[in-house]
Amino acid sequence: MLTAIGARSLEDLYSHLPAEVLQRSPLAIAPGKSEYDIVDYFRARGAECGADYPSFLGAGVYRHYRPVLVDTVVSRGEFLTSYTPYQAEIAQGTLTTIFEFQTMICQLTGMEAANASMYDGSTAVPEAAMMAARITGRDHIAVSGALHPEYRQVLETSVRNQGLPVTGFGYDEATGGLDVESLERAVDGRTAAVIIQSPNFLGVVENIKQAAEIAHRAGALLIVAFTEAVSLGLLEPPREADIVCGELQSFAISPSYGGPFAGIMACKEKFLRQMPGRIVGQTKDVDGRRAFCLTLATREQHIRREKATSNICTNQALIALMATVFLSLYGKQGLRELAAQNLSKAHYLAAGLPLRFSGPFFNEFVVSANGRRPEDINRELLERGIIGGLPLGRFYPELEGSMLLCATEMSRRQHMDAVTAVFAAQEALA
Repeated sequence: MLTAIGARSLEDLYSHLPAEVLQRSPLAIAPGKSEYDIVDYFRARGAECGADYPSFLGAGVYRHYRPVLVDTVVSRGEFLTSYTPYQAEIAQGTLTTIFEFQTMICQLTGMEAANASMYDGSTAVPEAAMMAARITGRDHIAVSGALHPEYRQVLETSVRNQGLPVTGFGYDEATGGLDVESLERAVDGRTAAVIIQSPNFLGVVENIKQAAEIAHRAGALLIVAFTEAVSLGLLEPPREADIVCGELQSFAISPSYGGPFAGIMACKEKFLRQMPGRIVGQTKDVDGRRAFCLTLATREQHIRREKATSNICTNQALIALMATVFLSLYGKQGLRELAAQNLSKAHYLAAGLPLRFSGPFFNEFVVSANGRRPEDINRELLERGIIGGLPLGRFYPELEGSMLLCATEMSRRQHMDAVTAVFAAQEALA
């Protein structure tokens, strides 16, 4: 292989890499170790890194319980090794799961149509923005400052060469929710879409109806994003939106150091043909039996490039299947009970902490460090074997000295009390 590519040695192959990233010395593992000895060694080192620590870190990736049946189903060969279901006659199983996935996403979001899934929530947002631009024929996007900061970064990168300038509008300094005056200033006759997140990055549940009225008055579409899918078990679906996009990581998808995840996109039926990705539909076979097929696939592999709505990978079938199994196991009532647990535990934790905003929240909220550095609080929590929250100064300079905390069904009372005790001690020191 080295000869075929014109390299003399492995060192020659890696010569373009900076010297500081090259591993030139042997791994620090004693000679003669068996494979299982080495595996045990790394498991022990992983435990030292807090793999089993209780965590109050959310901010778009959440620690929820994963039912064991999820991996049992997705590990089956017909799902784990399957490829794109172009041949419907031999891919009915995959097509069925995608159809069920789409149906559940419509029920969750209150929309009329959903695609087969997206890469993740962050890439679904710019796809929704470009979809809105195609529908409206306009060239401007208004984005909430309370949208996940990394989602905003992906949006700005994705539309930079699309001729779609992005204008931000703020959040209310008291409530943490929508700043109506800022939004009204941001929209005009060029605005294709208004993008908000609910619950937003600060944890506050947004007034979607109010945002929809402002957007529609200006002739723009409303895009509602979410990062915490469990919230849809309790909150009213965002029916006032025109497009809904978000992240399903909370539905039995492991945090896995940031991915792979599964995003979603759903919309009103009249916008269906501008939705990226693929859609599976229900039909009948030659014998009149219920069957499924790829009904719409609008990427450049399938249609003329100039008419393609996106060049994304068409879906995250295996990861989306995890969410489908999760929803099938929990059902409507089970998801509602799970969401209620998240709400209850977050409000129990928040009751003993100095809240920064007064707006309603689901399972995340912002707290003030009362003159201390959030990093110092996190360090003390880590000494107690607890992973703390996200210091917000990294993304919001005006919130330096504040941190975002999250509680889920995995949070235990003794750990929440420990967090409260650390804050109380820090407040006494201040």
